[in-house]
Amino acid sequence: MLIVIIFIAVGVGVVLGYLARQSIVKRRAGTIEAKLHQKIEQVKNENSVLIKNAQNKAANIVSQAEKEIDQRRRDFLKSQQILLDRESLLEKKITAFEIKEEDFHHKADKLKEIKDDLEKLRKEAEEKLEKVANFSREDAKKELLSLVEVEIQKELLEKERKFREIGTEKFDKKAKEILALAIQKCAISQVQELTTTTLMLKGEDIKGRIIGKEGRNIRAFERLTGVELIVDETPESVVISSFNPIRRQIAKIALDKLIQDGRIQPAKIEEKVEEAKVEVATKIKEAGEKAIYDVGVVGMDDKLTQLLGRLYYRTSYGQNVLLHSIEVAFLAEAIAEEIGANSQIAKRAGLLHDIGKAVDHQIQGSHVDIGIKILQKFGESEDIIKAMKAHHEEYPAELLEAIIVKTADAVSGARPGARKDTLENYLQRLKELEDIATKFDGVDRAYAIQAGREIRVFVKSDKVDDLGLQKLARQIADRVEEELKYPGEIKVVAVRENRIVEYAR
Repeated sequence: MLIVIIFIAVGVGVVLGYLARQSIVKRRAGTIEAKLHQKIEQVKNENSVLIKNAQNKAANIVSQAEKEIDQRRRDFLKSQQILLDRESLLEKKITAFEIKEEDFHHKADKLKEIKDDLEKLRKEAEEKLEKVANFSREDAKKELLSLVEVEIQKELLEKERKFREIGTEKFDKKAKEILALAIQKCAISQVQELTTTTLMLKGEDIKGRIIGKEGRNIRAFERLTGVELIVDETPESVVISSFNPIRRQIAKIALDKLIQDGRIQPAKIEEKVEEAKVEVATKIKEAGEKAIYDVGVVGMDDKLTQLLGRLYYRTSYGQNVLLHSIEVAFLAEAIAEEIGANSQIAKRAGLLHDIGKAVDHQIQGSHVDIGIKILQKFGESEDIIKAMKAHHEEYPAELLEAIIVKTADAVSGARPGARKDTLENYLQRLKELEDIATKFDGVDRAYAIQAGREIRVFVKSDKVDDLGLQKLARQIADRVEEELKYPGEIKVVAVRENRIVEYAR
């Protein structure tokens, strides 16, 4: 019985559960259906909005297209009207051209008729002329041509002469303008070199110390430097006299050092002279470097620079050769720029054109030949050598720059006040006097002093004895009489001394 009850209860539970489940399912189904219906409505609304937007856009596109069509129609009508106007204008021009062409043909026909009439008249005139002059047409033509030929030749010769005169005047004027412009661009200060240097002293008492006991100091100084010291002419000053600028500069520096040191005696003089020689060598190099810097050339050998600096202590007719070379370089550069030549070659050749004068007293030959050898030795280009070697016309000018350097050299030397012939002749006589003495065997060195009235010769004591010294002085005097022309007399002083140095250790 209990089992039956249990089965009945289970059956009732199952039925109730099924019914409950069906109720839940129906409720859930109603909820989903409502959501689906809601979604469908939402989609319909969105589609309606999209359709309206699309319709609006389509209407706008159609409206814009209609406007563009209207605008193009108007443009087309306008272009068509322009073409019609142009066509009308072209037709008018064609009509006018046809009228002018017809008028031209009419005038051409008329001109042809006039030409034919003239030709008939010319033939009639020729026939009448031949009858009157008894000349055929060919004979008259030949006669006329011969007369015209003579007249034309005269006229051509006259025009050629006028053109030559005009051309010469123009070239001369242009050349003067170029030279004037080059001179204006060049502003090199030139100082006339003298043969004396004055050294101011602090007091007269220093003169006595310079002279020394029995004149030993001044004799030692003059022997070592090759200059003449004049101590009595001007108060509180000493005059250093020598035709050689390097000797004067060495003597000036050495004397300055001795006065500052205060100890003036032969050993100290020798020491200061050696120091002065070193200092002058340094100044020579500095002068060469400054000249190169001022002119603006590059790539020059150091030894060539040293030789260039030596020109600072060299004169030519009283003109400082280094300053003259700088001036020639600037003038050559300016002239080359004006006429279209190579200004760098002209400038470098102008600076180096007198480089041979740095050693012409040591090497035989003209300064041009010496300069060529120097430039070849230190690797200067062939164009530079060709441009510098023709400045004294010893060699023909192979380049335009050679003519420019020659012109610049002449302008620099011919400038008023640049040179003094008398001074150069005087210096040349002194040099010749020294050269005569140094050619004898046993001569160590020789100095011309007293404005060339005295030649002081120092001999090597191991090669010339006292008896030979007297004979040497006589031989030098005889040679001077034979080879030189001079007023008055020249005193020959031969000096021989023995110097023995020992050291106590």
